[in-house]
Amino acid sequence: MRTKFISFLVLAVFALFGASSAVAQIVVSGNVIDAESSEPLLGVVIVTSDNKKSVETDENGRFEIKLPNKGATLSFRYLGYKTVSHEIASGKKKVNLGEIALEVDAMKLQDAVVTARAIARKTPVALSTIPQAYIEERIGTADFTKVLQSTPSVYVSRDGGGYGDSKINIRGFKSENNAVLVNGVPMNDMEWGGVYWSNWAGLTDVASSVQSQRGLGAAKVSTPSVGGSINIITKTTDAKQGGFFSYGMGNDGYNKMLFSISSGKMKGDWSFTLLGGKTWGDGYIQGTEFEGYNYFASVSKQFGSKHLLSFAAFGAPQWHNQRKSGLSIQGWQDVQRFMKPDERYRYNPSYGFGKNGERKTMERNRYHKPQLQLKHVWQIDKSSNLNTVLYTSIGKGGGYAGQGAKVNGVDYRKFWYPTTQSGELNTTFRHDDGTFAYDEIQDLNENSDRGSLMVMSESVNEHKWYGLISTYTKQFQNNFNVYGGIDARYYIGSHYNEIVDLYNGKYYIDPSRANVDAANFAGAGNPAFINKKLTVGDKVFRNYDGHVAQGGVFGQAEYDNGQLTAFVAGSLNETSQWRVDNFYYDKAHNKSEKINKWGFTAKGGANYKFNENHNVFGNLGFISRAPYFRYGCFLSPDNSNAINEDAVNEKIFSVELGYGFHSKMFSANLNMYHTKWMDKTMARSVENRDTGDRGSINMTGVNSIHQGIEFDGTFKPCQWVSFTGMFSIGDWRWTDSPVGYFFNADGQPIKLEDKNQWGVASGIHAPDHAKMTLVMDDVKEGGSAQLTSAIGLNVFPMKGLRLSLDWNYFSNNYADFDIKGSDMNLNSKKVYGTPWKIPSHSVFDFSASYKFKVGNLTAQIFGNIENIFDQEYINSAHDGSNHDWETASRVYYGFGRQMSMRLKVNF
Repeated sequence: MRTKFISFLVLAVFALFGASSAVAQIVVSGNVIDAESSEPLLGVVIVTSDNKKSVETDENGRFEIKLPNKGATLSFRYLGYKTVSHEIASGKKKVNLGEIALEVDAMKLQDAVVTARAIARKTPVALSTIPQAYIEERIGTADFTKVLQSTPSVYVSRDGGGYGDSKINIRGFKSENNAVLVNGVPMNDMEWGGVYWSNWAGLTDVASSVQSQRGLGAAKVSTPSVGGSINIITKTTDAKQGGFFSYGMGNDGYNKMLFSISSGKMKGDWSFTLLGGKTWGDGYIQGTEFEGYNYFASVSKQFGSKHLLSFAAFGAPQWHNQRKSGLSIQGWQDVQRFMKPDERYRYNPSYGFGKNGERKTMERNRYHKPQLQLKHVWQIDKSSNLNTVLYTSIGKGGGYAGQGAKVNGVDYRKFWYPTTQSGELNTTFRHDDGTFAYDEIQDLNENSDRGSLMVMSESVNEHKWYGLISTYTKQFQNNFNVYGGIDARYYIGSHYNEIVDLYNGKYYIDPSRANVDAANFAGAGNPAFINKKLTVGDKVFRNYDGHVAQGGVFGQAEYDNGQLTAFVAGSLNETSQWRVDNFYYDKAHNKSEKINKWGFTAKGGANYKFNENHNVFGNLGFISRAPYFRYGCFLSPDNSNAINEDAVNEKIFSVELGYGFHSKMFSANLNMYHTKWMDKTMARSVENRDTGDRGSINMTGVNSIHQGIEFDGTFKPCQWVSFTGMFSIGDWRWTDSPVGYFFNADGQPIKLEDKNQWGVASGIHAPDHAKMTLVMDDVKEGGSAQLTSAIGLNVFPMKGLRLSLDWNYFSNNYADFDIKGSDMNLNSKKVYGTPWKIPSHSVFDFSASYKFKVGNLTAQIFGNIENIFDQEYINSAHDGSNHDWETASRVYYGFGRQMSMRLKVNF
């Protein structure tokens, strides 16, 4: 690996010193800024009328392009802005155009749906916009979420550390309560609301910009977010002609190849863009090998001056091994005996091998979730347009889930857990070198007279998702804009477990078949049904389809006189959810009752500009949204059609105030927010410490308050140096006493027998169904740092060279609350204390890039070092019985030092 890295570096340096270029006779330079905010625009494409020469602006909005002495026409193009052209006359050696101001083009939306895009110092929301060049220079080997790490009230965590397994919280809200959109199209899972970033690993390569809006945001869809939204604007087909190839490598076998080609506008007003890449490596964490591909293709056709039709397809098929089991703090110190010095936090308790030395794992994920979008923009007249996108996503993949027989009172499934929930290493199948003993499981099955006692299944999750968003915009001469549209979605998620490895056994008897009720499935309950011998490819544990249909309308009226911008907006939607079960029910009984819920939003806000330097804004809103399918509408979503009678709409009230200051040298924003969240449904896992059995507690009536202050700013004392800074402090806490019901790992309602022995209750919410009231008034929420700050230094010591140093600090990060099996009782009450506060930590990251010429080509070298000083820190944890570090469980440490380098050649 080291030899490859050095060879690559030598090649890059050779290319650098061998670079040369012809001297042009006219050198044109200038600065491109936003006409509204006077902020410099990074990544603006400046292209000649014949498409033969082009450059892009740097972070300060500067550009320089060399032209032949006959002169030319330059066009300045930037997504969401009006194109500006400048004639360059011949006869001059140098031309400085000064500041070129680009205006936001609200009516001519071009090739991207930007209905979720906000405008700084105009739209009354708190926002951060990350340009493409920043993404490209900062990302290194990290997941996509890394680019938002230095924005206010954002916490990014890698937890287990597998490829794409990162999480992002905004204002303390987890992913299921933050909207993720691509070109204005929602990406969040329709059954539980979350986002698996491993499915979208290729977004770092196709994004032209990313905008994070905190709070209610400005997205014009019928079901907005709670904590915030992340809108990713992809590359468009209206790009410059040409392309690029890049290759990068980093520590732990990281490799990445990428290419892209764009036609520019061709004859007949056609254009296309193609991008493809591959990423692979061993993973920083032990045994987390991965391989991923990504692709993006788009084609567009302009029909006269009124119609634009475009089609885009993008996806990122991948597989990666995972680490999903954390240890206690003492447990991490104990596993040092298995690892090299200072590598104990890379230990993976599921890492191991079979009898013939073959690599085995119980934690593996694969998925491919392509997104297809067909867009039509109709410029009806000078003051109105209709923007429509029809989209579909067809996903397939899943993750490993160990299954086990139940023999003589022993549930062999629990032996698949490499650690206990309290953070202790499971030693039942463990070699002296710390590896998991898959070979011993094979021996167990070979010697069993009941077939395989432990097998591996893949928990398959397929979906078909269809949607339509259509927005009509009307602009009136008296400073009024009116928006209105429809948002319709239909989703089918197919979920089943399929045996993939018998581990040397001849067959498998699934204990879940004994849980099938004969009243719901004719023929169930007899020995032939219960003891059916299953093999690879047969379904176990579950097999159902989740259906979610959602339709709504939205509208917004906006007033803008250049000084005052004000809006009122609202939406109305209906969500219908049901399930069709083919494992626990026969065809006569397999469809559940439909759960229909109406939801709505009402919000408004205003921004007032006192002058070019000062502005203030405020917004408030109320949201009523349907509970999610999983653990909301259905308390036992994997195996029961019983609906949750206690599920009601979640309600969210939010208010925000902000102030902004802007000058050419210094800009800053200060925001204050208060969000009240009511009637949330939520699930947590539990473990019976006496038996090792696992289950869950499903809660309703969960309430919380999220409030805080945010600051961010930039300081540019000169052209060659700039500083960025951010500070945010939050107060995120639970405010009520929700009631939760307990379920076992099979999804059955639990009743308590002797002491802590679990039985099966007579029904969901029946009198013998074990439940608990959690008293959590004023208890801090865990899982996200409530105090964050960052300082960035960017230096441009010479043309083409950029050096950046970023410092990020995280504090007030509380362990996520946990429920212990020992807390259970038939009608118990648990008074929960403040969780353990994880120690504060800070990390330094360094990035550098240098742009140079190789003949007529432009090349760029990127280098990244994450966590320069190899700081050890705890990334996340779950709370223990004493709310201290000694009883904390499922602890994950952050990544140590990471290094990478990449060469990119544009043509």
